[in-house]
Amino acid sequence: MFARTESRLRNWKFIAVAGSCLAILPGTALAQGQYDDLPETLSLGGTVRDFNARNDSGGHTDFQWRPLDARGRGSYGHYMNMVADDLDDEGKPVFRSRGHKVTRQWRDGSGNNIISPRSYIDYDQGDSVGRMQGQGTSSHTAEEFAQWYRDVPGLNLSTGLEIMLHREPGTNKYVFDDKDDSFFQAAGGFFPINGELYGNYSSTGKNFHFTFELATEFKFEADSGQIFRFVGDDDVWVFIDGKLVIDLGGVHGAMDQTIELDRLSWLVDGETYSLHFFFAERHTTQSNFRVETTLQLRDISVPTISALYD
Repeated sequence: MFARTESRLRNWKFIAVAGSCLAILPGTALAQGQYDDLPETLSLGGTVRDFNARNDSGGHTDFQWRPLDARGRGSYGHYMNMVADDLDDEGKPVFRSRGHKVTRQWRDGSGNNIISPRSYIDYDQGDSVGRMQGQGTSSHTAEEFAQWYRDVPGLNLSTGLEIMLHREPGTNKYVFDDKDDSFFQAAGGFFPINGELYGNYSSTGKNFHFTFELATEFKFEADSGQIFRFVGDDDVWVFIDGKLVIDLGGVHGAMDQTIELDRLSWLVDGETYSLHFFFAERHTTQSNFRVETTLQLRDISVPTISALYD
């Protein structure tokens, strides 16, 4: 398994390109030489789990599922409050509800999409209020959701995956973007296990229906403008020190949220904290994945892989 993963990584070329639509984020000033001592890359290892679609033999109910809104109508989109605000004792997300469809995201004063209000996150008067509907059905049961990020014999297969973030020249911002990487360009999106594990989905020629998780850590530097931003689809949840800070649940096209770490008032300057990242690709026809951060992330562990599948 590891030999196969390393072989795949040798063919990856990660290029960080800031699109014209992106605002300059705090902490990314182009002061010549200011960031020369920072590493050029950050390598993070995690686990991919592959599933079969709900209508296939041995398939999982939540994969290739079209969510239902509060009125029971089929409705793709962003569903929040699918997971609880705290990770469980195993460092996994906890089922909270089947999700509430978001019709307008919350935003900060700079126009960045942010998580809806939480008691542990500071909000400013310049933040705008979003909107959501009553409970819909983006996923089904707590038992089935718990299987997304755990090895379950007969239901999923797992393998290791490493992603590498590259520092944008002259800045302290690190980026991984599938759209500017030759491997994923050839794959047609963020499809790290095409032709592996359960194999490709019959109607697309790509391996949809998988999850990805990783655990990392960083040192908090107060008032330095540290941020973490994700752009992509489908479900994404990010936890810092075990607390939910990005909530992009649901089956949807590429969407984004940003967390400014100075809003997390309990963090102590100079202390080290964990960051847990959870991703799910649950439905055809796209898979997009972009991470931007000014955090100096480093691996703390690779989630357990229960078996090797050749």
